[in-house]
Amino acid sequence: MKERLTWSLFSFFIICIIAAPAAEQDSCAALTKQQYPNVTITAAIFLNDPQGFLPPKTPGMFGTPAGLKVSAPFCRVIGYIEPVRDSHIEFEVWLPPASGWNGKYLAVGNPAFEGAIKYQGLAASLEQGYATASTDTGHQDPGHKWAMGHPERLVDWTHRAVHETTVVAKRLIQAFYGKPPSYSYWDSCHNGGRQGLAAAQRYPEDFDGIVAGDPAYHLTRLQPASEYLSWVALKDGVDAPGYIPPAKYAVLHRAVLDRCDARDGVTDGAIEDPTRCDFDPASIQCHGPENASCLTAAQVDTARRLYAGARFADGTQIYSGFEPGSELLWGAMIAGPEPLFINNDFFKYMVFEDSEWDYRTFDVELDTRYTESRLGHIINSTDPDLRKFKENGGKLLIYQSWNETWVPPRTITTYYNNVVKAMGGESRTKDFARLFMIPDFGMCPSMYPGTFDALGAVQRWREQGIAPDQITVSYSSEGKAYKTRPVCAYPNVAIYKGSGDINDAANFTCGNPDW
Repeated sequence: MKERLTWSLFSFFIICIIAAPAAEQDSCAALTKQQYPNVTITAAIFLNDPQGFLPPKTPGMFGTPAGLKVSAPFCRVIGYIEPVRDSHIEFEVWLPPASGWNGKYLAVGNPAFEGAIKYQGLAASLEQGYATASTDTGHQDPGHKWAMGHPERLVDWTHRAVHETTVVAKRLIQAFYGKPPSYSYWDSCHNGGRQGLAAAQRYPEDFDGIVAGDPAYHLTRLQPASEYLSWVALKDGVDAPGYIPPAKYAVLHRAVLDRCDARDGVTDGAIEDPTRCDFDPASIQCHGPENASCLTAAQVDTARRLYAGARFADGTQIYSGFEPGSELLWGAMIAGPEPLFINNDFFKYMVFEDSEWDYRTFDVELDTRYTESRLGHIINSTDPDLRKFKENGGKLLIYQSWNETWVPPRTITTYYNNVVKAMGGESRTKDFARLFMIPDFGMCPSMYPGTFDALGAVQRWREQGIAPDQITVSYSSEGKAYKTRPVCAYPNVAIYKGSGDINDAANFTCGNPDW
């Protein structure tokens, strides 16, 4: 009798193992029958290949990484949305088996202006147990040409594609699991950070928590200001007197550190708060013939303009410039011989719709005002009134890397201060929105596992009510961490306690110092 019972239990166990995948396959395939307005689901396949799934390759700087393989089983749903004429938004929704689902939805952001499903983001989210989705933002061009003559596609890229995909993803989650996600989150950087802010401003019910990293939120100011930095450095060519060769970036950086590094009480090769650094590049101007350790008068003028950033003729700041301490990362923007294509092509194909446009004709005053008048109402995500997002229980965590050069960092503090004003004060803002300024980091630290857990922080805030006063950032070199530091909620900064290892976050506190 005992042997029969044992065998029966074993048989039942085996049947369950076989039946479970079959049930998942049937539930997945049934999703093709779901009907939603303006939505076409072209395929729904449950993938459980022991050899792993190789996602399609996508073009562009941020295309599918070589060798990407997905080993976990999941339901892959493919479809497209056509909400208006000349709009065609492709999407994929990946759903882990019910037994491996954490009950949450995590959307995937898109870098720059390119259009493509971001398979690396889908794979990373799936591995963590999330139901997840990605959109091509309404086009499949790795550049900017897609926008010429297609205003609706510009709307798709700006905000509509992410919203429409999120709506469909939640409906598919409900259909597949029989219940909605307990929480929905966004965590992305650069353009993905801008997408997050756009969601909070335009679609406050889409996400319970948003991480908006290094957000390119004020595009009609950011793009002209970025083009200006390249124009200043490159308009006369790389042989011009004012051109700063990459070999001199380290010279500038060393001079900045000599001037400002120790002001925070710690000499660690980093600037904790660049706004407190009063470095003047004239301090290393050559007093004789030019050499590798100094700047010529013309190079000093270039450096000053790069730090100052773009301004209108009346002195009003268009967007901030490079920050003291960021010098080693200037190359992508100003090494040349041409400006960064992301900025250059923005003007060619989105502003002037002229593929022959020459950046040397750039006029920061006129071209910024024209860009704002033509595109501002479509592509900017600057609305500081986040009351509806707050009323919906949403939590917003913005972070910005101080050494960032593609999205110069200081201007984000202006947006946050505008939010504080619109919400009626700091106390009415910090209960749902906080800003973290990360020192000595180039870009997007939350995108690197174990570096800056902004997503974990916003989830604890939304789900447990634990507001983040600080988040630890880890600095690594060649795969090995060498320093940790608390990143404090703005406007506070990390202050050394006066004793202990300066590379250990435990020896710092948050506050507003008098350096």
